[in-house]
Amino acid sequence: MPASLLDRVAAAPISWGICEVPGWGMQLPPDRVLAEMQQLGITATELGSLGWLPTDPAELRPLLESYELSLVGGFVPLVLHDVDQRAMMIDGARTAAATISAGGGTCFVTAVVSSYQHWERPPLAAAEWATMLSQLGEVDEICAEFGLTQVVHPHVNTLIETAADVDRFLNNCNVRFTLDTGHLYIGGADPVVLASKHHDRVGLVHIKDVDGAVAARLLGDELSLMSATQAGLFPSAGDGDVPIAATIAALEGALYGGWYVLEQDVAITDAVPPVGEGPVLGVQRSIEFLRSLAVSR
Repeated sequence: MPASLLDRVAAAPISWGICEVPGWGMQLPPDRVLAEMQQLGITATELGSLGWLPTDPAELRPLLESYELSLVGGFVPLVLHDVDQRAMMIDGARTAAATISAGGGTCFVTAVVSSYQHWERPPLAAAEWATMLSQLGEVDEICAEFGLTQVVHPHVNTLIETAADVDRFLNNCNVRFTLDTGHLYIGGADPVVLASKHHDRVGLVHIKDVDGAVAARLLGDELSLMSATQAGLFPSAGDGDVPIAATIAALEGALYGGWYVLEQDVAITDAVPPVGEGPVLGVQRSIEFLRSLAVSR
């Protein structure tokens, strides 16, 4: 039987506003964020934007261990549809896999992006889709070399975003995926259906809630992803419109035994909040929501 739900809850630095996008907001230092994770009783985290935590394993592991944290994995944007960028992709994938593995992580979270500079959604020809799926297989082989599991992350502004994209990926590729409740919801996919129908393909779960009204403004091109996030697109788990409880029930019923990573994307655009205030309160509220689900089971 899988370990208790609450024993499999990890954190993500993006919940503290840690993001590589220029202009996103204040980037809090690792010592503060990791300390607040520890104070919440969290025992594992994702890597965050590359370079925020040390990339040298001789520094990374001791730092995490000093806060009684282990590493789940890391988010890795890759261009996979363009054969001319294959060499760059292979190099980037190997570098990221080495860092994640050396840090003790197990999940290589692939975001299939159109460009390393600008995340857009140009229409892809059938040949580009075929290249993307083939190169996902190559990334899978790299991950296997480093003892990692690749988990493709459907995500807003990537080439696997919509419900149709997700179906095409699942039907034509055997790579596992990240069931991100929020990004799937925004893309028009039903996370409960995916949890029920494709639980055997789920390698990682991101618990993310969504304010449907703000999402509508994002989908209507009134807001960018960054401005939508700053406008409250992602509330604490249980405070939005995503069927998180039903999704978790479906996964646990199917004996999913992996990590649930809490993700409440925020951007700190005002003054740095005092220690113990700011983003940590949102994460605490999400944990309380998950605790209520665990008690009710």
